[in-house]
This record gives sequence, C-alpha cells and structure tokens, in this order.
Amino acid sequence: MICHAYKSFFIVLADNCRLNIINLLSKGPLTVSDLCTKLGYEQSRVSHGLRTLKEHGFVVGKVKGKTREYALEPKLMIPLLKIIDEHVDKYHKQKCKCKCIRWRDMA
Repeated sequence: MICHAYKSFFIVLADNCRLNIINLLSKGPLTVSDLCTKLGYEQSRVSHGLRTLKEHGFVVGKVKGKTREYALEPKLMIPLLKIIDEHVDKYHKQKCKCKCIRWRDMA
C-alpha cells in the first residue's frame, strides 16, 4: 500500500481553486486581494487555498508592508510545473478536444 503522504500531495493539486492560484503565482508574487480580483473568488476561499498550499510546501508568504505577498516555492514548484507542462504536451494535449487555452497561458 502506498503511503498516505503521496495521496495528500496529489489531493492538494487536484483542486480547481488551488490550481488557479498556482497558475497565477507562476507568473509572479501576488497578494490575497490580487488573487481574489483576478480569480473572482471570495477572500475566504483564496485564503483557505493559500493556507493549504503553504502547509504542503507549494507556496511561501512574505510580509510586504501591511500586506502579505505569496509566491510559488521556487525549488519545488518551478521544476515541477516544467515537468507537468512537458508531460501534458507530450501525452495529453492531442487528446484534448476542448477550445480552452493551456492553464499556464491564462492571464
């Protein structure tokens, strides 16, 4: 049986809100307010998603003045996102019939 830690890792990534947060943070650091505006989510939903991502080491937060800015954890997330993009391009892109744009190409 596989350790539950692996299941937890993938469960964190299998959530639309958290994936959308990761997508936006892949373009640079943002505050909760910035994320709420860009995603159209309520502050509590964004904050909960960020807390989960931070607890699992996907995101880091830094106090900047009176606000807190969040960014992807660079040692883990930048290489991981590159691997995911390459894998999707190779194995899944041609199977997708939707008219949507790639998630990391979204604004």
